[in-house]
Amino acid sequence: MAYTQKQMDKFNRQKYITELEKISKNIFRMLRDDNVSSKDFVLKLAQLKKRFDERVEVQLDSEYHQQLKAYIIRLHRVTCLDEMFCDKNFDDIRDAEMSNLNRLQKLKNGASYKKDKHKSKRQNEDWG
Repeated sequence: MAYTQKQMDKFNRQKYITELEKISKNIFRMLRDDNVSSKDFVLKLAQLKKRFDERVEVQLDSEYHQQLKAYIIRLHRVTCLDEMFCDKNFDDIRDAEMSNLNRLQKLKNGASYKKDKHKSKRQNEDWG
């Protein structure tokens, strides 16, 4: 069975977005774990980024996914591509990077709340 171009595009898009999400979850897990050294972090992030770069690049429509991609690229640049990156640097950026990830998560979750057009219905529900 041959797949249509639209089906292949959708598949590639889903895989690309899933890979982004996977990287962010791994980053968060590593930042939260005090036993992870800068060396471990760099190795794992480089490995995740390499797999991500092998994916077919797709156009990201949501602001959350665009910012997540930019965040991952920036974090990779300041950690993996910095030869002077060490445990002290890692400890210095740990809290700030967890805050950045939390902000991104809030951006993602902001889309799951009800739209303004439904608010008036909810406000008037208890009126008898």
